[in-house]
Amino acid sequence: MRYKAYRHGVIVCWTCCVLWGGLPRNAPAQLNQEPQELEGVEVIEHLDTLLPLDLAFLDEEGKEVRLADYFTGRQPVILNLGYYRCPMLCGLILNGLLDGLKDIPLTAGKDFQIVTLSIDPLETPNLAKFKKQNVLKEYGRAEGPQGWHFLTGKNENILKLTQTAGFGFKWIEKRKEFAHPAALILCTPDGRVSRYLYGIQFDPQTLRLSLVEASEGKIGSTFDHFLLTCFHYDPSLSRYAPVAMNIMRLGGGLTVAALGIFLGIYWSREYRKHRRRAMNEAQPDLHP
Repeated sequence: MRYKAYRHGVIVCWTCCVLWGGLPRNAPAQLNQEPQELEGVEVIEHLDTLLPLDLAFLDEEGKEVRLADYFTGRQPVILNLGYYRCPMLCGLILNGLLDGLKDIPLTAGKDFQIVTLSIDPLETPNLAKFKKQNVLKEYGRAEGPQGWHFLTGKNENILKLTQTAGFGFKWIEKRKEFAHPAALILCTPDGRVSRYLYGIQFDPQTLRLSLVEASEGKIGSTFDHFLLTCFHYDPSLSRYAPVAMNIMRLGGGLTVAALGIFLGIYWSREYRKHRRRAMNEAQPDLHP
């Protein structure tokens, strides 16, 4: 599935403009043409694709790490691709992610991991460390330092990861900045792509259910798992929407269960009533 940067609600990072929501249907034909600068700036969904976990990067302390260090098989991972000197969009995405995370009971470092990777090979661990300090201060949860990782890396490794994940970006020379989509990539604990979330605001329920879904049932409450049986992710709405058939099935199941409980109680009472009556009739009359 393709998501064009200029047409499907995927934001493009430019200093003076943010393209959001596409162009109006009645716009002139020349405006509906894809700007040449944006060719290749898109998300091509590679659902269930295994990421190259052997790729090496540097963490915010300058230590060499591998993607596999964050995909341990226990927790889902949010992959956030952007760059630290981004003049606008990346900050909006991080703020939107922070807002969504603050409103869910799941916690980075305890229930899931976040990997923020710079797509700019010239950026350094010092920049990553500075960004991490600011983000974690805003996040405000004690487990944050163990759950949110800020990486930099070599161009070839960045390209291998972004191409595998279907995240297209481009350096715009005359603007001296990157054009890239606004998207989070939800990954399973073993490193497969589970879900893409688009935009700069992330609905807390959608974020929570996406994490529960990506975890393959390893995190989340019983109620979260219950919701996933009734709600299905709708890409056109960028959120989970109720599925009528599942709700009907669940309603039918609850009706049958309620009827079974009612009949069980009724039959139990009738059985006890008949048993007492039979015992009374079987007792001898002690009075002369």
